[in-house]
Amino acid sequence: MTLPPKYRILLIGGSAGSMAVLVTLLNHFPSPFPIPVVIIMHRLKNVVSELDKLLSVQQVIREPEDKEQLLPGKIYLAPQNYHLLIEEDATISLDYSELVNFSRPAIDLSFTSAAAVFGAHVLGILLSGANNDGAAGLSRIIAAGGTGIVQDPATAEFDVMPQAAIDANPGVQAMSVEEIIHFINNISTENKS
Repeated sequence: MTLPPKYRILLIGGSAGSMAVLVTLLNHFPSPFPIPVVIIMHRLKNVVSELDKLLSVQQVIREPEDKEQLLPGKIYLAPQNYHLLIEEDATISLDYSELVNFSRPAIDLSFTSAAAVFGAHVLGILLSGANNDGAAGLSRIIAAGGTGIVQDPATAEFDVMPQAAIDANPGVQAMSVEEIIHFINNISTENKS
């Protein structure tokens, strides 16, 4: 008998100081990864960005279209200057509403929408950053029974974001980059059994 996977979606949020960590994580991702992955990175709004190409070294990472279906094995990057939301039918919605936490895309909105759709089957990971975006979203994930992980603030280039999430969420787990890699690799193994 095959058990359903514990996680149905992985979201990774980051801002200042998270790029190198994100590249390290992606370089250690099993391929293909058994669930959809959504990356939400703060980026400058008025500068041409090729972040999807920069991150596509070991894995293909792409910016999704509005109403695109989330699929296992795919890694999606929230497009520059759009909030990325998850709809009830597991499709992606791109939204151009006001900034949240001075950001668009906002990590909080993506995390919150995923928690509403996937509940206890969400894994949210928050990396280095210089504001508190993501703390409220991780609260929603944890309240829905999902798992919240932050980069250990002692290892983050900018510790404000992971520390804000720890302060707001007693249930969040602080991990080193190596521990996060190990956790992600275990998901891949569990979902194959």
